[in-house]
Amino acid sequence: MADIEFLRNLVLAPYIIMAQALINVPRHTGGNQFRHAFMTLGILLDYKYFSDPVLLKASLLHDLLEEIPSTRVDEIKCIDADGNKVVDLVTEVTKKPGESKPDYLQRVLEDCSENARTLKIADRISNLTDLHRDLYPREKFSQNLDETEKFVIPMAEKIKNYNMVIELRDLIIRRRQILSLENHWIT
Repeated sequence: MADIEFLRNLVLAPYIIMAQALINVPRHTGGNQFRHAFMTLGILLDYKYFSDPVLLKASLLHDLLEEIPSTRVDEIKCIDADGNKVVDLVTEVTKKPGESKPDYLQRVLEDCSENARTLKIADRISNLTDLHRDLYPREKFSQNLDETEKFVIPMAEKIKNYNMVIELRDLIIRRRQILSLENHWIT
């Protein structure tokens, strides 16, 4: 009952309005970053992260600073009492300019908060769900799976969410099967 009551009182509308800037940002997999933000939120809710308003609000904006660097963070900070913490969390999961993807993922794994890891895991589950071989070069496809094994599964182990570990492993297995089938068709 507490979860239902918490969700009933959770105010996301101002964050949704801010996230609408992502509607115009396409994803390589089709669709746009706005829908991806909602999928990330949905994954967190699916894993019952009901009681952390900062995590849920940040999920809607987790790609905003990277995709739209001109975003005025003061506007996010002023949304509500959680605004400063939301900006801090979004900043934690934002890849820094010039930071390689492996260095970024290593930083999140080793140096970031549990909430940042949780958000990154939900983000990666969304990305793997959207990962389609017909839209990605084979190397990029494989690299994404390798990075997930090397960095993101250890994040899920570190936060002790073994259901996320299982889902990540299952997604990797299914995606590798797609690559394997492709090899079979080519030969």
